[in-house]
Amino acid sequence: YLIFFCPMNLFYKCVSFLPMKLIFVAMKEVVRVRKIAAGVHHAHHQYHHGWFIMMAIGWVKGSGVALLSNFEQLLRGVWKPDTNEVLNMSFPTKASLYGAILFTLQQTHWLPMSEANLIFFFTMFMIICKVFMTATHSHASPFAPVESCICPVFFGYVSSGYDSHHEEHHEVSHPPPPLAKSKEELNEGTRKRKAKKAE
Repeated sequence: YLIFFCPMNLFYKCVSFLPMKLIFVAMKEVVRVRKIAAGVHHAHHQYHHGWFIMMAIGWVKGSGVALLSNFEQLLRGVWKPDTNEVLNMSFPTKASLYGAILFTLQQTHWLPMSEANLIFFFTMFMIICKVFMTATHSHASPFAPVESCICPVFFGYVSSGYDSHHEEHHEVSHPPPPLAKSKEELNEGTRKRKAKKAE
């Protein structure tokens, strides 16, 4: 209410002031970690051996709005893969997934740590990362160095030897894909179509 109706946008100016914004970001991450832990704990009571269900409930509790945007796009009939939160995860969504995995391992006693300690350490990690990213206006993921080491091990390398070996066995060459049109060209085409409709 105050964002929209405060005189001279004073409330918005106060909230968007960087020190205040950092406090709110830190508070949001505390709430996010508590929601992840509560979601995994609740799912563990219903499904003691349902690891996937525990992870899914914790993940959705931690980043539900971002994940629901996919269904919202589906209902509107708009499919934008570049904004799909499952294909291109933001830091909060990815951190919620990793947190749900950690809390699931803790609930099933595969991670020898108390729930209070795990909540504390994961909350500190989330606060430090998110406050740093907000303060520096960075969109780089803190998980990128670890993922760049782990992903080639699990998913393999794309080597140039594979490409040359692959090309030797197949003589059929495919035509190159059409060049993507720039925004200006697309806008010109749209204007021409609208002009034809108007005539």
